[in-house]
Amino acid sequence: MTTNTMPDTNADVRVVLVAITKHGAQQTAELARQMPQASVCVADKFAPLMAGLPNPVRAYSGAFRDEIATLFTDFDQVVFFVSLGAVVRLIAPHLKSKDEDPGVLVVDDAAQFVIPVLSGHVGGANAMAEQVAALLGATAVLTTASDVGKTIPVDILGRELGWKVEAPKINITRVSAHVVNGEPIAVVQEAGSPDWWTRPTPLPATIHKFERFDDVDLSHFKAVLWITHAEVTAERWQQLNERLVVYRPPQVQAA
Repeated sequence: MTTNTMPDTNADVRVVLVAITKHGAQQTAELARQMPQASVCVADKFAPLMAGLPNPVRAYSGAFRDEIATLFTDFDQVVFFVSLGAVVRLIAPHLKSKDEDPGVLVVDDAAQFVIPVLSGHVGGANAMAEQVAALLGATAVLTTASDVGKTIPVDILGRELGWKVEAPKINITRVSAHVVNGEPIAVVQEAGSPDWWTRPTPLPATIHKFERFDDVDLSHFKAVLWITHAEVTAERWQQLNERLVVYRPPQVQAA
């Protein structure tokens, strides 16, 4: 069985703030002051606006579209102070997959809204949007179904706790659909921290928690999220064809 393992989120996130106009560069400078670890990318004629900032500055002199490939390679999060339509056209030739593409965000010209455009969950753009929005006093515009519906994000559940996702990609896709469609889901937690639900709202009524896999009547549930250190046999994966996603919390080291 081929499984999909999500990237490690403990590594330092490489962020770049990007502008192509004078007004956008001014907004970028304001945000950069609050994000001193972020890099800045602006046209060379606007580089003087970044004077005095501790941030690394990348000043380009050619066509901006020629910068996109490097930004995608060098950074995990790309925050554009550029119109949404322009960003979509600029990044389109460089898209690969949600497991490879960086998070891409757009801040509107009035800095009122922060919109995750690409890699919202796995790439971390949704979380980055909320962080940037808090710094700007703006609103993060999240459009992913699990965020809008305030339910479990199957692909990144427990990521902030160091959990690893173990499942074929098709399972993650199918189970995510069952979750956002409000179908009955069993969550079996045999390991790891119980503090994985961090939203201010209660778990949806369609999510049912169990302490042991053997307690679940599989005929009653569309999918199973299994948080465990136990071995999952090939027979179990086959039994729950496209209905199972497994999460591996960090092993607790004995003192």
